[in-house]
Amino acid sequence: MTKAYAALLRGINVGGNKKLPMAELRSLLTDLGHGDVRTYLQSGNAVFTSDHDDEEALATRLRAAIGARFGFDVEVLVRDHDYLKAVADACPFPAGVLQGKQLHVTYFSEPVEESRFASLDLAAFLPEEVRLGDRALYLYAPDGLGRSPLAEALARSGPPKGVVATSRNWNTVLKLVELTAP
Repeated sequence: MTKAYAALLRGINVGGNKKLPMAELRSLLTDLGHGDVRTYLQSGNAVFTSDHDDEEALATRLRAAIGARFGFDVEVLVRDHDYLKAVADACPFPAGVLQGKQLHVTYFSEPVEESRFASLDLAAFLPEEVRLGDRALYLYAPDGLGRSPLAEALARSGPPKGVVATSRNWNTVLKLVELTAP
């Protein structure tokens, strides 16, 4: 059965590093045998269909292909439509009344325990807030990510060793749900 997926690439086309033109990413995904390949923005979002149902294997194969073709390593998460929609639907913040730049989701390759952030005094960052979901972290930053002290603190603590993490603003979260919809 063919399924729609989003590939979330971490840290490409940011600050002149790891340049990966989206047309070349589309070509690479097509060469890997995927269908209905599209990209969204220049920041490493691609959607495609595949008969394979192992997200981890799809991510590993894409990561290896990027390394072989472009000569650099990129962490990749692959998630299907159902997961992306569930994350959007489970948002603990009033997404409908917030601007897209105020709300972000960090997707993780595996579950992260709340204890990971125990060293942070979250009350000191109010009105900014963070909540954990299913392999996801929701960040409410009223002044945007670039001005967020909480985002900076979270980045310093980073995900646990071996866990891939990549963030998207709420507009991108919703667009990926739309682009992977059946």
